[in-house]
Amino acid sequence: MSLKKSIFIIVLVLLIDQISKVYIKTTFSLGDGVLVFDWFRIVFVENEGMAWGAKIPGQYGKLFLTLFRLVAIVGIGYWLWDSVNKKLSRILITSIALIFAGALGNIIDSVFYGIIFNDSHHQIASFLPAEGGYGTLFHGKVVDMLHFPLWEGFLPKWFPFWGGEYFTFFDPVFNIADMAISTGFGLLIVFNKKAFPKEIEKPVAPISESKEE
Repeated sequence: MSLKKSIFIIVLVLLIDQISKVYIKTTFSLGDGVLVFDWFRIVFVENEGMAWGAKIPGQYGKLFLTLFRLVAIVGIGYWLWDSVNKKLSRILITSIALIFAGALGNIIDSVFYGIIFNDSHHQIASFLPAEGGYGTLFHGKVVDMLHFPLWEGFLPKWFPFWGGEYFTFFDPVFNIADMAISTGFGLLIVFNKKAFPKEIEKPVAPISESKEE
């Protein structure tokens, strides 16, 4: 798979991801949403930390996380470039391209959104507001909007640990970039043998013993 095709995948994912985020950010206030189906909703939330809403505590936690993401994206980019040059499997290169695109999409939020958008609490944010953004460089929040509550209801009382409690499956809210990362890792897991084919070792011919003259 060529580098041009990999770049096409990356650009396509980034465009869909950023267009959807900018639309949500400039159309909804924080917490607003739209019910599309019973099992699919668009809900505007912002993620200040890692996946699943986890956070790194402390004043510099957010900055550390963003810098770590920048270092990681360089490593993923080199992995992609090296895999293309070595003409490795199409599955592997496609997976790396998706992971790279997703990681870069969320990095754009973390690095720039704090300075190009104002706050979304109880208002619809503006792009490049005159009064400045809600944060500083490297301190932006990742925009999430896709919610798939496939099942909601009270669990039976006999259910271990959560019996009788109200439960939602699947509850996390995510974005297109998260989907690209998950798809990339999913392809690597499901098609592991095709992504990382083992080289077949050629049998070494036995060295014939020299005949005594």
